[in-house]
Amino acid sequence: MDTDVQRLRQMSGLITPMALRVAVTLGLPDRLRDNPATAQELASELKVDPLALDLLLAHLTTLGVAELTDAGYRTTDFGALLGAGAGNGLNNLLHHDSAAGRADLAFIDLIHSVRTGEPAYPVRYGQDFWTDLTEQPHLREAFDQQMNNRMSGWIPQVVENFDWSRFGTLVDVGGGHGSLLAAILAANPDMRGHLVDLEDSAAGARELFRERGLEGRTEVTGGSFFDPLPTGDACLLFDILHDWDDEQAHRILARCAEAGQRVLVVESLGESTEFDLVMLVHFGGRDRGLHDFERLASAHGLRLESVTQVTGGRSLLEFTR
Repeated sequence: MDTDVQRLRQMSGLITPMALRVAVTLGLPDRLRDNPATAQELASELKVDPLALDLLLAHLTTLGVAELTDAGYRTTDFGALLGAGAGNGLNNLLHHDSAAGRADLAFIDLIHSVRTGEPAYPVRYGQDFWTDLTEQPHLREAFDQQMNNRMSGWIPQVVENFDWSRFGTLVDVGGGHGSLLAAILAANPDMRGHLVDLEDSAAGARELFRERGLEGRTEVTGGSFFDPLPTGDACLLFDILHDWDDEQAHRILARCAEAGQRVLVVESLGESTEFDLVMLVHFGGRDRGLHDFERLASAHGLRLESVTQVTGGRSLLEFTR
């Protein structure tokens, strides 16, 4: 019984997760990597309280993230994985002033989401996640980088595991900076692509298509997927619908159904309970199962034609009218 109680205490503790997030936000993993310093020295540099910083660094040492040397605290090889240049996306996910790190802090109001079914993000910040991204460009940049990091490992699988060549023109709805669409077009030289996303992301897509010599086969529209979409042989929604509740998901699917004969929905089909809560707290959305998507799509004259697993955790649902 004591073991079970201890396990539950460890599972419910906020101390270590917040210590790691504060360390990232203060830049400690990078600052102390090759240049050890005492808490007193760092406190002056970072404009924080020296005693409190020493307490934080002591806990980071207990965790193996930092170590105490004769010259002061130093980041360990393990702790270096939290650095901005580590290439694993952790720094972007944990930083208090990145899109993901900021959104995760809304979990303190999870009880609001459970009571109401609404996102907790506006309770903490006074407006929804997407409005914050629009008004604060550094959050939009961090979010786009987060999405690019996620996509980089999936793109080769998505390109290989589905026959994209069947479509003359693919409309990538909410396609971000265009990395997936660019890879699909590179592997299928007879295809054309049209990407739709908010203007800040659309500008990045135009640049990427130019860099890869695809400007002659691509169009980019800066706009919302709640507005009328350009027409094509198929509309692609990659990890889009889980960000929205059913009412907004219906609006997005309606636009896609207007724009093409086929709608390709890539989602995880509700395989992670943790991710479900993230979608709820951040956006008021959720992961859905196959029958949930069939129900949503049928309201717009779309029927499920096939299900193809394109990555270890993502399936492509092909709907046709």
